Amino acid sequence: MREYMFTLLLSAALCYLITPFVRTLASKFGAVALVRTRDVHTSPTPRWGGVAMWAAMSLTFIIVQHLTLVGKSFGHEAQGIFLAGTFLVVLGMADDRYQLDALTKLAGQALAAGILLIYGIQILWLPINGVITLPPSIGQLVTVLIVLVTINAVNFIDGLDGLAAGIVAIAGAAFFTFAYLLAVVWGFSRAGAPSLMTAVLIGICLGFLPHNFHPARIFMGDSGSMFLGLLLASAAITLTGQVDPNAITAVKVGPTLLPLLLPFAVLAIPLADLVLAIARRLRAGRSPFAPDKDHLHHRLLAAGNSHVRTAIIMYLWTATLAFPITISAFAPAWVALLTAAALATIAIVVTQSGKKDSIYV
Repeated sequence: MREYMFTLLLSAALCYLITPFVRTLASKFGAVALVRTRDVHTSPTPRWGGVAMWAAMSLTFIIVQHLTLVGKSFGHEAQGIFLAGTFLVVLGMADDRYQLDALTKLAGQALAAGILLIYGIQILWLPINGVITLPPSIGQLVTVLIVLVTINAVNFIDGLDGLAAGIVAIAGAAFFTFAYLLAVVWGFSRAGAPSLMTAVLIGICLGFLPHNFHPARIFMGDSGSMFLGLLLASAAITLTGQVDPNAITAVKVGPTLLPLLLPFAVLAIPLADLVLAIARRLRAGRSPFAPDKDHLHHRLLAAGNSHVRTAIIMYLWTATLAFPITISAFAPAWVALLTAAALATIAIVVTQSGKKDSIYV
């Protein structure tokens, strides 16, 4: 655990230190978000935050690869995730600067998923009538869909200062907790791509947040949101790969099947926003990729919440869904329910008390 905490703190520190240099670079090359009618920021703001995240991750890998435990996490899977992430950061940089069309970005995301498949990162089984081993073609299709949905879910919530980075950090914390406890309780390997990637994921989000929290001095842009979405999806997929479906028993069925459910739990709010946005646009006869100003965070702002309170509200609801489900795999049901009730109560109180509140504006 100490080595993973060191990895997390190192990636956070590196991202915090690198981000100001990337901000200057983005301004120099014109990768700047101008103010549009659907935006909530009020002044032009540099993008390319994903470049700082990628650089922090790369330097972290170089430094920690020789550690006793963490070093064992560097393998074929970690290499595939790094290459796919690098490709998406480059694609995102181009979009942040030149505004690529939605289909081009979707094709690039699918190509990144293809890189994962080349490195053997894919869903191998599903909990259908017990456990069913998937044919390679079906497993590859499911993998690509999970990657595309996760990337775009993160992308859709990246519309408010600090929102996406905070939610992904919470999601990463839930994943890391689950991966590590799965190893401790059920004897799976503690040194694997899921633990390494989620530790780095949490770190780069925490390191980036001070620069991105309201009022943001830099945005992560598509280079960041697509990168974070890929890391999150990859962690979930590689975590399922550590579980031998033939070893699943009635006793172990809960914690071993949870990796397939956890991504949807920790990303429930972004996924709900994604589904609602697509339905809303299709109902209006518009493209599902057409931007608008009716996302969940827009509605919270319209209800009278400040930028900061809106972000905190969405953090709390994300935690309310993510952590009780993680706890349920390793503790009695009443503990998970008590945790959910406590977090939900806090979230409700903050949500209700924030209306027409301008303290944090």
